[in-house]
Amino acid sequence: MSVETLIAGVLIVVGIAGILLPVLPGLILVLAGVAVWAVPRNDAVGWTVLGLAVAIVVAGTVAKYLLPGRRLRDSGVPGRTIAAGGVLGVVGFFVIPVVGLFLGFVLGVYLAERARLREHAQAWPSTRGALAAVGWSIVIELLTGLLATGVWIGGLLLG
Repeated sequence: MSVETLIAGVLIVVGIAGILLPVLPGLILVLAGVAVWAVPRNDAVGWTVLGLAVAIVVAGTVAKYLLPGRRLRDSGVPGRTIAAGGVLGVVGFFVIPVVGLFLGFVLGVYLAERARLREHAQAWPSTRGALAAVGWSIVIELLTGLLATGVWIGGLLLG
């Protein structure tokens, strides 16, 4: 096993972990891992694998933002509510590392919806809708990372 393959594997594993724990730029690390393996090869297999991985990551990134965003708009959750969740998520990350990101996001969305709608009975369904959209975003990103990893493994087997 070459040094490039080992480094690529580590970057890909860390990238997949970064998708599940949104502290690291997961898909970027997965793509960097594939590139670390493909570029030094400088052959058709390497460039094809890298091209496919880039196409998968681009398509997955677009889907990650379009599909959950549409779902949020359909449920009536305004953008400022998501922004409030994002801000409190960042604050929460520093107050309670890693877990605080999720807790802060939920609290931010709930508080913004509670202020907007004035009642818990109306704010909670909006909060659940926002959480479902974020969950779908993570699932799409994870599937994208795993698909790009699968292309890389296919290149390893071919190459």
